[in-house]
Amino acid sequence: MFHLTILCSLLSLFLLPPANLAAVSDDEFLKLPLLRKSPLPSPTQALALDTRRLHFLSLRRKPIPFVKSPVVSGASSGSGQYFVDLRIGQPPQSLLLIADTGSDLVWVKCSACRNCSLHSPATVFFPRHSSTFSPTHCYDPLCRLVPEPVRAPKCNHTRIHSTCHYEYAYADGSLTSGLFATETTTLKTSSGREAYLKSVAFGCGFRISGQSVSGASFNGAHGVMGLGRGPISFASQLGRRFGNKFSYCLMDYTLSPPPTSYLIIGDGDGGGGVRSKLLFTPLLTNPFSPTFYYIRLKSVSVNGAKLRIHPSVWEIDGSGNGGTVVDSGTTLAFLADPAYRLVIATVRRRIRLPIAAELTPGFDLCVNVSGVSKPEKLMPRLKFEFAGGAVFVPPPRNYFIETEEHVQCLAIQSVNQKVGFSVMGNLMQQGFVFEFDRDRSRLGFSRRGCALP
Repeated sequence: MFHLTILCSLLSLFLLPPANLAAVSDDEFLKLPLLRKSPLPSPTQALALDTRRLHFLSLRRKPIPFVKSPVVSGASSGSGQYFVDLRIGQPPQSLLLIADTGSDLVWVKCSACRNCSLHSPATVFFPRHSSTFSPTHCYDPLCRLVPEPVRAPKCNHTRIHSTCHYEYAYADGSLTSGLFATETTTLKTSSGREAYLKSVAFGCGFRISGQSVSGASFNGAHGVMGLGRGPISFASQLGRRFGNKFSYCLMDYTLSPPPTSYLIIGDGDGGGGVRSKLLFTPLLTNPFSPTFYYIRLKSVSVNGAKLRIHPSVWEIDGSGNGGTVVDSGTTLAFLADPAYRLVIATVRRRIRLPIAAELTPGFDLCVNVSGVSKPEKLMPRLKFEFAGGAVFVPPPRNYFIETEEHVQCLAIQSVNQKVGFSVMGNLMQQGFVFEFDRDRSRLGFSRRGCALP
């Protein structure tokens, strides 16, 4: 997905009231399944989608209860994203949304049909079938938080049915537009009880077109769950009630059958003493890109040898360029070009596998793994050191992917830090618990506890 960031003033943070919900006890949290189905889309296709996403994102600068929901891979349907199952409306309608820390808006595909027999269940949201669907009025403060269509009807303050229209445009000309509204969502709490959250703001998309929202990157999804730092994101709306943090674990897409992991909203430990094992690094802010979760990358090592990369390579400059973003909506990893050139040159020297006769298009380093039972044993180990002393050591399967039979390629790409930023995508995050603690402005991660329900 390639999203349009909504630049909001600090005042707008107070325009959105906390989600209203049925009573829950003080030791509960919200738990949503994260889903991903194997295998991945073609690596070349994933690279093209990621590149377009990053290009567009670089243009965007201007004891408490919790819920827990499953998260699974969308790879079996050709998507490199992770999906969350959201139940919306009364009675609840279940839809799969892309879990995206790089955007704010929650939106779903909608249909205004009267005779809905032509639509398959659980593919679109039917507002007419919900007793709690409530379009936002165009002069409601909420309406200021979404981008207005170029040809939006003039807002009539006296008409009760003057609804709030929104439009999100994407880098490749794709768009989603419709009505901004509020609805009731139904989520499971940590105790197994259902929590009914009223007045959750979301986009009801009646017009959806283009590669970004209907092509390969969107296969199997029915909308997007924005988890960014803005006031209209799902994490912000629920965080006001359940604790201003969320965490997730993205399971290995190569496993079969695809495992289920969870998105936790609130102060949930997830079991097994996971929180005590977390390593933390500060979250940074970038006024030019307020949606994103920035962290400070200090160094990269290959097989224990720290590469000589100037610290300025990782910094956010005065124009908001550079820095490192944690983004669940991007599949591959991207490094600032000076660092990337050193990493790929060093990995090429240290790898103990033959270089592939032909490179997979779009990738700069590919190796032949034919006849090798455990190629990861022969691959260099990367280590990333972040501010605060937190060290991230992913296994080789997080940065080498199979692009064709017996060929694996380095799943890291170059980005010009003068007009973009480095990205830790969802492939690099696999197998780790990530906790976004917004109150303390820090990101925690750990390999322990990722497989725990």
